[in-house]
Parts: sequence; structure tokens; C-alpha cells
Amino acid sequence: MSISKIILEIFFPKICLNCQREGDWLCQDCLATLEILDLHQKYPSKNLNDLYFGLPYQKSLIKKLIQKFKYSPFIKELSQVLASIVINHFQLLDNVENFSEYILIPVPLEKKKLRWRGFNQAEEIAKELTKFFKRPLLSDCLIKVKETQAQIDLSKKERRENIRGVFLVKNAERIKGRKILLIDDVYTTGSTMEECARVLKEAGAKEIVGIVVARASPGQDKFQNL
Repeated sequence: MSISKIILEIFFPKICLNCQREGDWLCQDCLATLEILDLHQKYPSKNLNDLYFGLPYQKSLIKKLIQKFKYSPFIKELSQVLASIVINHFQLLDNVENFSEYILIPVPLEKKKLRWRGFNQAEEIAKELTKFFKRPLLSDCLIKVKETQAQIDLSKKERRENIRGVFLVKNAERIKGRKILLIDDVYTTGSTMEECARVLKEAGAKEIVGIVVARASPGQDKFQNL
């Protein structure tokens, strides 16, 4: 561990966001309360071949983790905790699809929001998942070229309209004929992932499977004081 990290650990130790126990942002006892799913039901949609999610976006704890990750003051290291939820989900499944032919692509952010946050939350989760899947990450292939209103404030119809035409594939030859794991944090109406998948398929992608930490019902993803 570097000297700077040691100093940070001494003066700013990690505290469990649930029980305030020192040591990690989420202790093992609190992680166990999340009831990570041990089953998977095939979820094909118009552009996604399937969707995996670690748990429903219902408990206040998972909402707090994702909000602390995405909203100021940001805790970037929560990407490790959130990715571990996805990994635990796959480890609990009896029959896991073989993803040996896939590449990982995160849902992108527009430049303004990336500058504001300092990182793309989907990309940070994807970086952790590459260690588990042992597959390459392409973070510069799918880009967001237009600013959009926050999806969290919109209806299902408005979300579809808000996100239409905002994604672009660069260097399409890198994904032509490839199978893709499309990574994001929360799946609500599916508008963002569907639009990303549509653009990727139009650019030549063969198959696209979505992976998120949690799946929410419309309205559940709104910011709350937790």
C-alpha cells in the first residue's frame, strides 16, 4: 500500500454505510442482508438478448450505496462493492452462461457529466467485472454525443424520447460480429440500455446481454434522503 493510501486509511477510515463499523464501505454482515438473487429468469427484449441483475432496487441499503456512488460527495471505491454484488449473483447461479466470447462495454456518460462526477459509474463497475469474467473492456467504443435530461425525473415514454439518438459507435470494426456484455448500475424502464443495444447492433454486434447491479420499478430510482 502506498504512503498516501496509508495516511488516508488512518485519518479517513472506511466506515460501513449501514452499521458504521470501521473497515469497509459495506461490511460482510450488512452485505449478507441484501439477499442477492440466486436465480435467473431469461429476459430477452427488443435489442437485449438477456438481462442479469444482482437484486431488486428496493431495500434502502442498496439505494444508499448507489446514491453515494453516483452523487456528491462521490465514493468512487463503491464500484468494488457494487461489482461484488453482481459477482455474488453469478456465483450463486447453478447454470451460468459461458461468457468466454464476450467483451464488456459500459453505458457511457456525456462529457459534461463525466467532468462533474470525475468518472463513469458504469465503467468503474465494468473494470471490476473484467477481473471476474476475464474478458476485455472496451470503454471508448460506445460514446454519448448529446446531453440529456436526467432519466430519473422522466416517465417511461419521456425516457425513450430523451435518450433516442444520443449514442454513437466509434470504430465499429472492433465490435462487428462480437458478443457484448453491456454494463450499467440500475435498470429501470430499460430505455438507456435498449438504445445502447440498438446502436451496437446496428454497428454489427452479434449479441448483447445486459448486466446491472439492481433492477428498479419506475419511480424507485428517484433520489431519496437515506
